[in-house]
Amino acid sequence: MRSVVINEPGDSSVLKIEERPIPNADATHTVIHIKAFGIHRYEVLTRDGGSPSVKFPRVIGVEAVGEVSEPATNSKFTKGQRVLVINGGFGREFDGSYQEYALVPDDLLFAVDYNVDWQTLAQYPENFYTAFGAMKMTRVKKGQSLLVRGGTTAVGMAMIGLAKSLGIEVSATTRKPERQQLLLDQGADHVVLDKDNQLQTSEKYDGIVDMVGTVSCQNSIEHIKRGGVCCMIGLLAGEWVFKEFDPFTLGGAYLSVFDGGEPSQALFDEIFDLIKRNHLSIPISKTFKLSEIAAAQDYVMANPQPGQVIVTTE
Repeated sequence: MRSVVINEPGDSSVLKIEERPIPNADATHTVIHIKAFGIHRYEVLTRDGGSPSVKFPRVIGVEAVGEVSEPATNSKFTKGQRVLVINGGFGREFDGSYQEYALVPDDLLFAVDYNVDWQTLAQYPENFYTAFGAMKMTRVKKGQSLLVRGGTTAVGMAMIGLAKSLGIEVSATTRKPERQQLLLDQGADHVVLDKDNQLQTSEKYDGIVDMVGTVSCQNSIEHIKRGGVCCMIGLLAGEWVFKEFDPFTLGGAYLSVFDGGEPSQALFDEIFDLIKRNHLSIPISKTFKLSEIAAAQDYVMANPQPGQVIVTTE
């Protein structure tokens, strides 16, 4: 099988395709045939050496969709069954999605009952799970208001669709005026411009999900209604730590962080039920083959257009 192996950190030239034997299942690990996966900017950070916990050589990639090739001895899964894998050390503590086959602990696999092509399916796991998990942390309910800060990200567009399907009034932000129509087409009720990390509105919201990070979070808090929740999930600005933070600015609101939570089959069933009933999707900006993995990562970092970049193994 083909595996994209990183032996030492560096630019996209360190992504080397090697031939490796297909792994064998054991009592608790299932072999999956990876069909497609999404590429993420934080995977590029890992490739560059920006994730100290990741030891090389490593096959990175934190999510994948595919089918069971060889079930674990005591597996609940069957050969040929559609599955997804997400996080839990995948692509970080053990080899991940940038390969044709992967050996995955059964408790990190989730069945998928959605009969679409692999490229389409690959847009969902990380993006929609993160969007749904963060949105739940805001505790926003039907008829209330949610601001999606970072609306043109893949997670942001997923959140717009999920929130609208639950009857929530959705506003979404962009820094580029020319992308306002994209957000409206995705289902947002309102678009708010974000200029120099300042929201260009005086509105306040029942909940805000902030994907920009610490540089904008203080401003987000100023736009939360009393009793509302601001949930930070992203670091688009690349800064992890507040330079200054006055907790009294919360003024009866709440600040939280979505850290990936605990995926479960029940949660993914709930997400895919919403996806199927409401025909939810996000734009796929471009699809690459596994042999084009370096170009795929370079394309993600160039950020020519919003949407998910997908890699297929076939």
